[in-house]
Amino acid sequence: MTSTTAAPHEDTGSGQDLTRKLGIVGLLFASVGSIIGSGWLFGAMEAASTTGPSAILSWAIGAVMVAFVGLVFAELGSMFPIAGGVVRFPHLAFGSFASYFAGWTTWVSAATTAPIEVEGALQYGTRYADFTTTKTVDGQEVHTLTTLGFVVAIALMAFFVVINYIGIAWFARVNNVLVTWKLVIIVLVVVTFLTTTFHSDNLSSQGFFTHGAQGVFSAVATSGVVFSYLGFRQAIELAGEGSRAKRDIPLAVIGSLLITGIVYVLLQLAFVVAVDPDKLANKGWDGVADTLANPAGPLASLASALGLGWLAVTLYVDAVVSPGDTGLIFTTTASRMSYAMGRNGNAPRALAKTTRRGAPWVSLLVAFVVGVIAFLPFPSWQQLVGFITSAAVLSFGPGPLVLGALRRRLPEQQRGFRVPGGDLIPVLGFVSSNLIVYWTGWTTNWKLFVAIALGFVLLGIRELVTSDTPPLDLKAGASWVLPWLVGLAVMSYVGDFDGRGWVTFWPANIIVAAFSVAVYYFAMNRALSTARIEEHVAEAERETEDDEATATSR
Repeated sequence: MTSTTAAPHEDTGSGQDLTRKLGIVGLLFASVGSIIGSGWLFGAMEAASTTGPSAILSWAIGAVMVAFVGLVFAELGSMFPIAGGVVRFPHLAFGSFASYFAGWTTWVSAATTAPIEVEGALQYGTRYADFTTTKTVDGQEVHTLTTLGFVVAIALMAFFVVINYIGIAWFARVNNVLVTWKLVIIVLVVVTFLTTTFHSDNLSSQGFFTHGAQGVFSAVATSGVVFSYLGFRQAIELAGEGSRAKRDIPLAVIGSLLITGIVYVLLQLAFVVAVDPDKLANKGWDGVADTLANPAGPLASLASALGLGWLAVTLYVDAVVSPGDTGLIFTTTASRMSYAMGRNGNAPRALAKTTRRGAPWVSLLVAFVVGVIAFLPFPSWQQLVGFITSAAVLSFGPGPLVLGALRRRLPEQQRGFRVPGGDLIPVLGFVSSNLIVYWTGWTTNWKLFVAIALGFVLLGIRELVTSDTPPLDLKAGASWVLPWLVGLAVMSYVGDFDGRGWVTFWPANIIVAAFSVAVYYFAMNRALSTARIEEHVAEAERETEDDEATATSR
């Protein structure tokens, strides 16, 4: 093995520098556009069926918990505006093993998000063509792709790759237009629903908390709430292409969560008070899907029931635009993830090759192939959403620990934004990430932990067959990553979210929170030495300077 990290400036026969052409609007719209994807089209109904009117609280709680994580990455992004930040930040403080874990988990979630957005679009699009068919899988009604659906899905995935291949400037132009459309439509839906009908009795007639506090928190993790908010990270992942990233990243991260948090809470309220109270009296919130003529397209179906045919048609159109734009963004993200892992040296370096326009073409090709393969075991939105949510949230876990370690080792490091409160926000961010994973439930989490184990197997194989790899820094990374994962898996198994139920709701949450705090402070003592961190930081800063110089010459 080599004793260095990546060799970011080596000549591979193709460029390795991304271009810095995204301003504050481009970064903000990348995050907002990713947040407003398929989640909002299904989340209001799914959350209401899980916990009733208290789903309004689920969206608010989800926004606050994700904001804790977002604030951490806003500070990290202002310190080191490098592409694939979620992957590469752990490398700075804890070395390659921690970076590989974050990279593998994040990449798995990102690479499968574009396919789920395509599935969401085609599920709504079934109104016009036979893209999906209804089936029952493990007792759950899902809408799986037909042969026509598979063909169109593959074509859409290819379209995402072509736009990215043309270059980041074209991506920004296309995305800005689409995000503007999406914001207008979701605000239009909220205002129209609230002004057309307001059945205030729906807030209490069946009870505000239909399944108690557990229902509220379960909805946060499993009903598309957190899945929707996770798009904030796009500004972090595209930092390497930001023209003034140190200033713009915090604004993009915080701004995107603030805008969409308000909109989503109002959307959930609008949905709750718009449902027909007579049908609700018969079905209850658990059966709210049965009150709609077409539960495959819940918002459009509700609009039709209210006599808003024009809005229903608009929603069916938006159901293609919103998930399609988010799929485009996550194709960009997945390619930047593997690009970052290639530059770190814990994945094949070919993944870091770029075109003259600055597009990571090898990584784009890999994202396309993996996305197409994902349609086979997960041919419906419902089958994939929980897995992606848990994987994405788990991948954010190292971020708060990285910030805590860098504040201790490099207290004078220049940054464009500092989160106040010392360790408070990083600790709350780490606790929030772990609680969301726990609330997702064992039925989903065991598949995630198997996928993570597979990633570690692949890492071991790469270490055995390849000599051009950086040191793993097991003492700094594996010493806390492995106990953390094992502890989460055990709690998920023994807890009462699809687990054995040996530990009940409130004690389990307290244990997970206390365990998270313990892991956080243990990791602080396992971070790399100041000298090693300074080496990694110097390398990251050289890359930033080179990318900026490249941007001015293109």
